Amino acid sequence: MNLAVKAVAFDLDGTLINSAKGLAEAVDQTLVELGYEPVGFNQVSVWIGHGAINLVETALKHIDPSAGIQKFEAGFALFTKFYTEILKKGSEVYPHVYETLEALKSEGYQLALITNKPSRFLPTLLAELKMTDYFDLVLGADDVAARKPHPAPIFLTLGHFGLRQEELLFVGDSRNDIDSAKDAGVQTIGVTYGYNFGRSITAENPTYVISDMLELLPIVNLFSSVDA
Repeated sequence: MNLAVKAVAFDLDGTLINSAKGLAEAVDQTLVELGYEPVGFNQVSVWIGHGAINLVETALKHIDPSAGIQKFEAGFALFTKFYTEILKKGSEVYPHVYETLEALKSEGYQLALITNKPSRFLPTLLAELKMTDYFDLVLGADDVAARKPHPAPIFLTLGHFGLRQEELLFVGDSRNDIDSAKDAGVQTIGVTYGYNFGRSITAENPTYVISDMLELLPIVNLFSSVDA
């Protein structure tokens, strides 16, 4: 069979893992260490999706518009320290993610991970979550010239695998994911359970919408049966 789709790329936070608890805890610990009041899980969860640098900047601007950004360097160092400490306990894999990744690998698809999370966190996190062996390519925030929503990570993935645009699907939970893939000419699958800055993923008009990762398999097989 000549597969029409040969690879599937995934976002990480809000798509494969629920990391909001750990991110919120690290942000609040950072704010307290800097002398501010914590903002709590509900507020931090709305800010997730643009990467750690943006998350810390947003938190500081939110709590101290006049002087907060001046504390960014110290704040980001603290956030990195705290998040490294709570990385494992603050991240849990969403239902049916392992089963889906296993099925895709067994069927011969190449898999990529494209995240705005700083690259330094990824080896340890993926190892602890037992996800390392699933991915043929892992791109963190520091591995690309521009982060999502820029299409650069998608183009880099296409080039790495030697694929045409129609041979890759991208799965994500936020506007950044959908826009990045659309601008690269790649079809998108949005998950409903992620963060997306408080908006429904349907507002971003992905090609398909799923509420459980197992729903991805028939969609991938549908694309792949085109040239069967």
